[in-house]
Amino acid sequence: MDLQKQDLQQQSAPAVSELRASDAERDRIADILHDALAEGRLTADEHAERVEGVLRAKTVGELEVFIRDLPAAHRQGPGSTPAPAPHRPTAGAIPIDPDDNVVAVFSGAVRKGRWRAGRRIHAYAVFGSVEIDLSEALFDHQQVVVKSFAIFGSVEIRVPENVSLRGTGSGVLGSFEVDTLDSGDPQAPIVYVDGWAVLGSIEARPKRGKVVADILDRVQRKVDRSLRKHLGH
Repeated sequence: MDLQKQDLQQQSAPAVSELRASDAERDRIADILHDALAEGRLTADEHAERVEGVLRAKTVGELEVFIRDLPAAHRQGPGSTPAPAPHRPTAGAIPIDPDDNVVAVFSGAVRKGRWRAGRRIHAYAVFGSVEIDLSEALFDHQQVVVKSFAIFGSVEIRVPENVSLRGTGSGVLGSFEVDTLDSGDPQAPIVYVDGWAVLGSIEARPKRGKVVADILDRVQRKVDRSLRKHLGH
């Protein structure tokens, strides 16, 4: 009886290709098509036709049809998990001296909006509070270190939800909390939060609904270059 039940369950379980496609899977296929256009593997008309088909696709199997003749489809299959970001920055990638200092001594300091993030940012909160909001920042470098020191104070860091986030610091009679985050894009920025919280607090987490525009702009620039190449400009 158990064997019969198992056979029935196997027969009733749908194949992976028959599962309903999610928005994330459609986005992944669309990204592969964008890259194929930029590399010259697809013409502009082919790209537009396939993207239109991706938006109409209802199952995983229907999505696979649009990329099965592209190399990227064989390097990374549907549902595969991207490699996690390294726990520490690449040796020599981050300078010793900071590109930017944010200091609050018996006061408050805020850095937010559309600003250009350097490779190393130092934050000092001494009987004060520092807020560093990277949710709208421009990232010129893939690896960014935010070195934080909170002494009887607080440092609060917010990042876009499509970057990777790592914490490498600690607290001494204080709180050091960093929400580990992994981006699905291997080229996405990685923000490393390091430092010490002494009778204070350091906190870093993603700001939901905010994404790095640079990543989207980078893809668009690749597409524009490819179109100009095909048009002979």
